[in-house]
Amino acid sequence: MMSAPKIPHQEFQQRINSLTEQMDSQGMDALLVYGDEYRKENLRYVSNYWPIFERGALVLGKGQKPMVLCAPEGEQVAKEMSIWPDVRLIPDFVCVTVPDKIDYPHANYSSFSEIASELRSKVSLKTLGVAGLGDMSEAMLENVRNSFSCHIADANPILFKLRKEKSENEIACLREAARLAEAGFRAMMESELIGKTERYAAAIAEGVARKEGAECITFTVFGSGERSARIIGRAENKIIEDGDMIMCALAIQYEGYVSTYEIPFAVGNYSAKTKRVIDVLINASEAGLPHLKPGEPMKHFVRAVRDHFRKEGLAEYDVYPPLHGIGCAEAESPYPDENTDAVFESGMTVNTDISLFGLEGGSNRVEEGFVIRGNGAETLCPFMRNYFENWK
Repeated sequence: MMSAPKIPHQEFQQRINSLTEQMDSQGMDALLVYGDEYRKENLRYVSNYWPIFERGALVLGKGQKPMVLCAPEGEQVAKEMSIWPDVRLIPDFVCVTVPDKIDYPHANYSSFSEIASELRSKVSLKTLGVAGLGDMSEAMLENVRNSFSCHIADANPILFKLRKEKSENEIACLREAARLAEAGFRAMMESELIGKTERYAAAIAEGVARKEGAECITFTVFGSGERSARIIGRAENKIIEDGDMIMCALAIQYEGYVSTYEIPFAVGNYSAKTKRVIDVLINASEAGLPHLKPGEPMKHFVRAVRDHFRKEGLAEYDVYPPLHGIGCAEAESPYPDENTDAVFESGMTVNTDISLFGLEGGSNRVEEGFVIRGNGAETLCPFMRNYFENWK
């Protein structure tokens, strides 16, 4: 039996080594990588820790081992998940949803000031790089500034750069996330949905994905019939009717990596106008596919998709760019438009997001994950490829 894919300890150490090199080149003496339940990507990438309704961080000083900061209720989770054994409790990181000071009588707290002093005992602390400046509360950032008493530099670009090109282990995790999403989506798609609520349909997909091994249902976007025009609507108690377009995007997280899956489809006796929307979306996806290869300017993919919409007279229903990167976030760099000169590179992972919203026949999109390889794009979604071929 094959072992389940995951990111090994050695790869986390390689990430820390790369961070240290970037810190040197940017003149940073230490680095603080912030994360919480909702903006988890950078923290998960460098430590594997993902807080639950609390906040967290990784602190790295030059020549020092990483330390993971968390809050009392999440201490055992942090110790269980974190690659790094040095776990500290910080009072600033307690429950994000209440203003009250919560009493944790058994918490053995440290503080930003103590950590800054510890760093200063080993390195001259003139500049602290912070990844997540825009994600922290103003009060927390002010405490970081006061406690570290040094220049604060934006370290987000460092993390975004490191995360853009994926290792084979990361690709394996994304492929598994896509497999789980595909299993859930197929189960829903192949079920009798007419007469059921949108929430019932969404539950089929989510339940199967969880049963197959999903770490988290990052989100389920759902709309049927007229509600398919809700670009990112949630499943409601609306009854699915004969002929309804089904717009469902299922985002599944596995080992910190997120793949999103969406096939445009309709149920029962749907109209010719609904069929046309699905036709155009699938054909637009096929038009862009040849441009997903190393060295190809990203704008060529975007233009190919949008040229197809223009040819079909449907450009006014195209509401945002049709491609974005994937990884520890459901959408991450690159996010190209028709003017993006940057080229695809081998090892990048991307997700199509090809959409038409507001048409009489219904609204929908195609979301399919790919790995950019030397010989072109490798799909993460084999069933979707077969479905599109059969549809055509």
